[in-house]
Order: sequence, then structure tokens, then C-alpha cells
Amino acid sequence: MSNSADSTGKPSRRFRPVRLLTVAVFALAGLIFWMSFNTAKGTNIRTDASMLRLSDLIQERSRANGELESGAATLRSQVDALARRDTGGNTAQNKRLAALAEAAGTQPLTGPGLTVTLTDAPPGAGPKIPGVPPPQPNDLVIHQQDLQAVVNALWQGGAQGIQIMDQRLIATSAVRCVGNTLILQGRVYSPPYKVTAVGDRGALRKALDASPAIRNYLQYVAAYGLGWKVDQRDAVTLPGYSGTVDLHYAKPVE
Repeated sequence: MSNSADSTGKPSRRFRPVRLLTVAVFALAGLIFWMSFNTAKGTNIRTDASMLRLSDLIQERSRANGELESGAATLRSQVDALARRDTGGNTAQNKRLAALAEAAGTQPLTGPGLTVTLTDAPPGAGPKIPGVPPPQPNDLVIHQQDLQAVVNALWQGGAQGIQIMDQRLIATSAVRCVGNTLILQGRVYSPPYKVTAVGDRGALRKALDASPAIRNYLQYVAAYGLGWKVDQRDAVTLPGYSGTVDLHYAKPVE
């Protein structure tokens, strides 16, 4: 009887750890589920909705900035007209003021020039030259240094004025890119990017061809299909800069 009792007791003791392990696994699964729900707060944590909302906000602010700049330009024109009427300056003074405004980029500028267009490579682009390694994501998009290289080359080529997209550049303008979007003077742009300059077309084209940074960019154009196009313009009009001209982070040296 004693041996029989021992034999009937052992199986139940042998399976008890298995039952305890099963309970522990279910308890852990429940804890993980609760933590996931608490983190998500009832939302889909794999969605990109937050990034889309941020992009929409940026675009909305960009449109609002554009409307404000347009209104500011109209008011500035009215103020300038009133100032010219009230000061009663002579012809020489008026010509000097007009020349200063043109040099500052606050007045429209018309003349011959060039338009340079830079574009991201097509989605899924691969090497177009034998022996070139597969591209990384950064190899297929326009970067800040690419736009800066074009702008710098055009200034070196004697450009009288430069416009990126629909905005005139002045001395305080800064070209900044976040990802593959351009942020210029409070507004956001996506490729293709157009850079237009007024000046001697031969000198401008020569400066573009001589730029080491642009030659490096053209290697990626040939290797992966980034966009590059230069159009000659017989006559183009650049708008006057309509934003603020106050310096916020620098002061003139006296």
C-alpha cells in the first residue's frame, strides 16, 4: 500500500512545475499586452499619422508665411511711395536710393540669365554605370550643399541677382535643407528645385562648369540619375525680396 501510494503521488508532483510555468507565461503575456495598450493609449503605434500631421503643419505654416510676405510687400511698397513723396529728395538722391535698393535685392531685376534645375533620382534608382556600388538613400536626393554649390557658383560668375523657387536671395538669405525639403526664409519647398540667376550667361555657365562641388554632384547624376538641367533665358524677371531685412544673429562691425 505504501509503495502504491508513492507511485500515485509522484506523477502529480512531476507535472506541477509545468502548470506553474504555463500560468507564468500567460501572466507575462497579459502584462506585455497591458503595457502595449497603455503605451499606445488605444492608438495604432505603428502608424505614421503623427509625422503626417507634422508635415501638414509645416505646409500650412509655409502657406501662411507666404501670405504674410505678400501682404508685407504691399505695405512696404506703400510706405516707400509715401516716403518718396514726403522727403522731396532731388533726382540724384532718388537715383542713389534706387541703386541701393537694386543692390540690396528689394527691387525687381530683369535681364538675361540661366535657370538651373536639380531633381531627386527616380524611386528605386540603381547604378547606371558598370562597377558603381548600389546607392544609399542619401545618394538619391538633393542635399543642402548641392543647392549651395549652385548659388555660390552663380555669384562667382557675376550674377546680378539670384532667385530660388519663387524667392529672391539677399545678403542675409540662408539655404537650409531638412531631409529632402528646402526651408528658405520661413517657407518650405520640395524638389525639383529651380535656381534662376540674372547676368552674363556665358560667365554664369563657365562658373558652373568650373565648380568642384558641382562636378562632384554631376558624378552622382551620371551614376544614379539625379536631375541636372541648365536652361538659358533671354530675359527673366526676378522679384524683389519682400521679407524682413533686419539682422537677428549678427551686427555690423563699426
